[in-house]
Amino acid sequence: MPASAAFTAVSTLADLVPGQSGVLTLLDLPDGDAQRLMELGFLPGSVIVAARSAPGGDPRVYRVEGTEFALRRDTARHIHVEASSIGRAAEEGR
Repeated sequence: MPASAAFTAVSTLADLVPGQSGVLTLLDLPDGDAQRLMELGFLPGSVIVAARSAPGGDPRVYRVEGTEFALRRDTARHIHVEASSIGRAAEEGR
């Protein structure tokens, strides 16, 4: 399968359902916030998996490189991803 066929949609982290993964394409956040997230591993090209949510749905836990981070929905709406079946398969294969 061509790599481009593996991407199913363009969305934000807030749009991913639990268990779905995406490849980070853009951090549309203030410089300080974007820098801090990049220091934590939220780098363009990284595979991010939506894990679980707190009661009420906010914040939500995301997994990056095997580490889990909780982000508020408002922040997740500014992190753009391409939904990927490749990332999901890689996570399930662990």
